[in-house]
Amino acid sequence: MVLLLQMCCSIGGQEWKLVWSDEFNGSGRPDEAAWSYEEGFVRNHEAQWYQAENAFVQDGLLIIEARKEQRPNPTYRADGRGWGQQRPTIDYTSACLHTRGKREFLYGRLEVCARIPTAGGAWPAIWTLGSGMQWPSCGEIDVMEYYRIKGVPHILANVAWGNDRPYQAVWNSKKIPFTHFTGRDEDWAQRFHVWRMDWDETSIRLYLDGELLNEVPMSQTVNGNVGRSINPFTRKQYVLLNLALGGDNGGKIDDAAFPMRYEIDYVRIYER
Repeated sequence: MVLLLQMCCSIGGQEWKLVWSDEFNGSGRPDEAAWSYEEGFVRNHEAQWYQAENAFVQDGLLIIEARKEQRPNPTYRADGRGWGQQRPTIDYTSACLHTRGKREFLYGRLEVCARIPTAGGAWPAIWTLGSGMQWPSCGEIDVMEYYRIKGVPHILANVAWGNDRPYQAVWNSKKIPFTHFTGRDEDWAQRFHVWRMDWDETSIRLYLDGELLNEVPMSQTVNGNVGRSINPFTRKQYVLLNLALGGDNGGKIDDAAFPMRYEIDYVRIYER
């Protein structure tokens, strides 16, 4: 992946110091000192069962592979109240990796170089969350989401924080039609791209290949009463990488697209 790495690195500035990275060299499981995994049916009524087995390092890339398969759901309950418990079978599997408790950071630059799947139902993401408070008062930054809105593919760049009601978020979202990118490069989906977050005491800025997609002033990101009027983005965040399917936003799943691959060349965190 040397040529891809050189391409992706061209954005870096001299004022930034690299403090941690995972270049995904070698093979096998990702570095356990940095990455942990979600397991099961987790959020958003998504179709996939998350498991560590769907994430592996190969040829200089982290691969998150979504698979179509069927087996009994071990959490199924005939009288289950949770949406995940109500599903008798697991029909799809994928992976969600995170650095919670291992690689958390406050302010700086996050860069992720990746090639995303764009088939029907694909919902890849690069995002961060805070620890120690319930969502959304912990703060969420969606450096990248891809999914369909009313059937139309979009790239999203979002920031969320707490409202005055539990589990109700205040969103600052930018939803850019996918044609904004493919109109300039019809092979966009076949290429690797760099998603970047620059985060400091004044703002959160989200970029794709150097193009600013969203800028959110820190003066706006203060929680409501549930979050004790705290600004969650003055506290550390951790990184998540996942490939979801279907659910609330992913749309109709294209079964002909499996196995579906989300390929990450590197994850880098810089400080000034």
